[in-house]
Amino acid sequence: MEMKKRSPCLMCFLLPVFLLSPASSQATTNSSSCSSVPTLLEHLSAQLKIVVECADTHASQWRENDTATLLDSLRRATDVLQKHQKTVCLDAAPTQCPAPVVHSKGGLVCVTIKEARYCKPMCNKGYDFSFLRRSRLYETCSALTRYLWTTSYVGGNKLAVCNKSSIEISGAETAYFPKDQDCLKTKSDHNLEQQIIQTFVSELKSNGIDGNPEHECLICG
Repeated sequence: MEMKKRSPCLMCFLLPVFLLSPASSQATTNSSSCSSVPTLLEHLSAQLKIVVECADTHASQWRENDTATLLDSLRRATDVLQKHQKTVCLDAAPTQCPAPVVHSKGGLVCVTIKEARYCKPMCNKGYDFSFLRRSRLYETCSALTRYLWTTSYVGGNKLAVCNKSSIEISGAETAYFPKDQDCLKTKSDHNLEQQIIQTFVSELKSNGIDGNPEHECLICG
């Protein structure tokens, strides 16, 4: 009877909770269920869009422990997915270069040209770089740098830091994601991602770095 009292739209919350809950994963995860992950991912993405649309209007009608269950499940899923997200392009040439640390609140757009790896730090809207880098659009790793990143940060692999800021003055104009289009939003749209990558390739070319770009990727923090 309690289920019938809930708004019909709230049922859209239940599927993500079921799919991501510990009990569900322990009960159903096996070789056959994992083989359906591509279909599961498409279905879950569609359901989560409904959750977002329904949340503002109907979330107040949901029990607090149910809300906590959903938030906990989404948090655990987010942790796993973000960890995987940061492994993108780990096999990029030159392989002697260490993986750059992807800063939070932004991302890195990277390409390889003629055995050199170039990565351009970018900040989300509402964030700015911690030091002036208008004339320092990207960082490099190659044999010429002894396969170390050209970075000002101690430790070697951190290329930039994005701090909360109401103004964007430290970086070049193209070093910021547009409003309402942060790194993840950009990466979720193939066309937007390619625009970011091609802009970087053009900037490298204008700096005399020309050649066939390989291992292009956008990595989000």
